[in-house]
Amino acid sequence: MLENYLPILIFVLVGVIIGGAPLAMGMMLGPRRPDPAKDAPYECGFEAFEDSRMKFDVRFYLVAILFIVFDLEIAFLFPWAVALGHVGLFGLLAMGLFLGILVVGFIYEWKKGALEWE
Repeated sequence: MLENYLPILIFVLVGVIIGGAPLAMGMMLGPRRPDPAKDAPYECGFEAFEDSRMKFDVRFYLVAILFIVFDLEIAFLFPWAVALGHVGLFGLLAMGLFLGILVVGFIYEWKKGALEWE
């Protein structure tokens, strides 16, 4: 049974070697000349003016979550639309349920004011 997993193990090992070998070679063969200017934080051409660990407004996260939700919605809608003739009424109802759940989440975010920006 385990011999069926041998090609997967070989694939993973080759991937790790191909990914790790250039990194290891760069660390071993690359020059090491530390400089304060190289180690300084760089932010759009000028010095950072605030601490990087400052608190962000929760609305940034809500917008990011909305983007992910609607991005996933589109990722599911395209294959469904292509196969609509094959999935029939059951597929139509399943996608309607899926979109209904997403619309409920969208309405919740809308009512909470996540879409209003000051």
